[in-house]
Amino acid sequence: MALRYALMAALHEAPATGYELTQRFRSRLANVWNASHQQVYRELARLLEDNKLLVETVAQSDKPDKKRYHLTIAGRKDLEEWLNTPQPRPPVRDPLLVKLFAGDLLDSDVLKEDIEKLKQDWLAQLGYFRSIEHTYFRQPSALSRQYRLQYMALRRGITQITAGLEWLEELETTLEELDDAP
Repeated sequence: MALRYALMAALHEAPATGYELTQRFRSRLANVWNASHQQVYRELARLLEDNKLLVETVAQSDKPDKKRYHLTIAGRKDLEEWLNTPQPRPPVRDPLLVKLFAGDLLDSDVLKEDIEKLKQDWLAQLGYFRSIEHTYFRQPSALSRQYRLQYMALRRGITQITAGLEWLEELETTLEELDDAP
């Protein structure tokens, strides 16, 4: 999926400045798409060039003017077309799985370090997703269709991490059994 569609989806929700979009990507969209400040601004420029966005200049008395981006009719049409076209699943590229594939050559201590690091990363990510859930989605059944579906995107991230943590426990148990075997 291209960053352009993630940006257009965010702008469909509400017009925003580049800074505001970057903040959305760090908060509510963290489990959907990652993008740096520079990537967001580069793609906004491309979308402007392609006539998918309009810019509204917002005057500020004590700072430079802000640029607030809006979807154009063409941008909304492009987004709708993309949304209604089945998209391929992204390929799996996981170094840990490659290590397991040739695991007979892998030192158990190195694997245990990899497992622990991944577990800590996933626990931190799960905590972050739970904070998003608490902040934006306290009563899912009371949400509009748009926000209920956004909540389901977040739930996918939460359930994937939860399943991943369960899998790591299974991997640790398997590793202990293999290390204890004669």
